[in-house]
Amino acid sequence: MLGEDDSEGTLKEEHPGPGELESAFFKDTLKNVVSRSNPVVDEQTTLDEVLRQMRAGKHGSALVTRAGKLSGIFTERDVLMKIAGRPIDLGHTPVAAYMTPNPQTLPVDATVAYALNKMVIEGFRHLPLMDAQGSPIGVVSMREVVEYVAHAFPKDVLNLPPMPGQTFREREGA
Repeated sequence: MLGEDDSEGTLKEEHPGPGELESAFFKDTLKNVVSRSNPVVDEQTTLDEVLRQMRAGKHGSALVTRAGKLSGIFTERDVLMKIAGRPIDLGHTPVAAYMTPNPQTLPVDATVAYALNKMVIEGFRHLPLMDAQGSPIGVVSMREVVEYVAHAFPKDVLNLPPMPGQTFREREGA
């Protein structure tokens, strides 16, 4: 039978507190979060081709460049808000006409906490990542940040009740 001290130790091991969460968010960089590369296309690439690449890789965005430098980002939100339901010739229209120009970016060595803060406060779902030379190397998405949290703290995430705010009157089991 476990004593109070033993059960408290087990609880701390199974459910990390604010210190562990804070440590992970402020120490881990986006290199640990981003797991795959998004399409990188030239501004003159047609919308049809960009959408094909995004679908094929199951990406929510594509980085748009001019002469190798980032000039914009094209996201699923751009498709929904600027293209869907409009008579646009996807096969002849360059992505530059509908991309979000001059997006805010993050360095790849930015912390998870900084990225999450920027995404929440400024309403971004996707942020381009840049290397030390200013070249685009990827995109961090809100989904990747959430998946990072879920993998960093699986017991906490997997043990959440199915409905927010749900509490149990009695402990089930032995």
